[in-house]
Amino acid sequence: MTLHAASREALGLAEERLGEVLADAGADAATVGDELLSVVDLLDREIGLRRAVSDASATSEARTGLVRRLFDGKLSEPALKVLDAVAGSRWSSPRELTDGLESLGRSALLTSAEKTGNVDTVESQLFQVARVVANHPELEKALSDLTGTAEAKRTLVRGLFADKVDVVTETLVEQVVRRAKGRGVGVGLDTLVKLAAERRQRSVAYVTSANALTDEQTAQLGAKLDAIYGRPIALHVEVDPRLGGGLVVRVGDEVIDGSAAGQLAALRKRLARA
Repeated sequence: MTLHAASREALGLAEERLGEVLADAGADAATVGDELLSVVDLLDREIGLRRAVSDASATSEARTGLVRRLFDGKLSEPALKVLDAVAGSRWSSPRELTDGLESLGRSALLTSAEKTGNVDTVESQLFQVARVVANHPELEKALSDLTGTAEAKRTLVRGLFADKVDVVTETLVEQVVRRAKGRGVGVGLDTLVKLAAERRQRSVAYVTSANALTDEQTAQLGAKLDAIYGRPIALHVEVDPRLGGGLVVRVGDEVIDGSAAGQLAALRKRLARA
């Protein structure tokens, strides 16, 4: 998510408010997350409302007053307090306001997973969902289809993953699908995996191996990557026999290709230049 200066400042203030709200023992992080994402859906549908909430020509009091009139009694007080912070700040554009609000909703949901001890599970499930979508182009096309209704996409997601994943995982995936708008859901799902990993202060390594790794091999690879990058690395491994042997590791924009297929391709390039 790329934000301009004003929006970055506004998001920072809202994140502080969210942290304060969720630190209260009486606040339900999952409820706050669900409610904030429901407001994102509303603002996506109602362009006029989105513009009004982010209108820089109006006072912060007018914008927060509008939010209170719309949502008082419909959302929990913790969620309303976060919305007060969002509406009371200046954003660079209406779209960046909704993107920032989406970020807050995701953060609240991941906080709920932390509090229940399920953040590892959610991270793993998000990776598995991302791989399922990446390996089935027709599924990604259906989930990204601009002509498809939000309800149809929600039904498809629930049909595939309901009762198989944590409720936080399902909610986050549904939100990515609803907001894909033709851009493809793959990038959004990968972003969620990174966000979940960051909750444990880890970076993500996507590992593709020609053969399934044993627990010992996985631990050794993890230790090597931790040493290389100087920080904890979360491994997400998938098997692809087409590699012929070895494995490929991607961390951010860096790719380490130790596969047989990769080495063969490199050899062909050298021979072609000879």
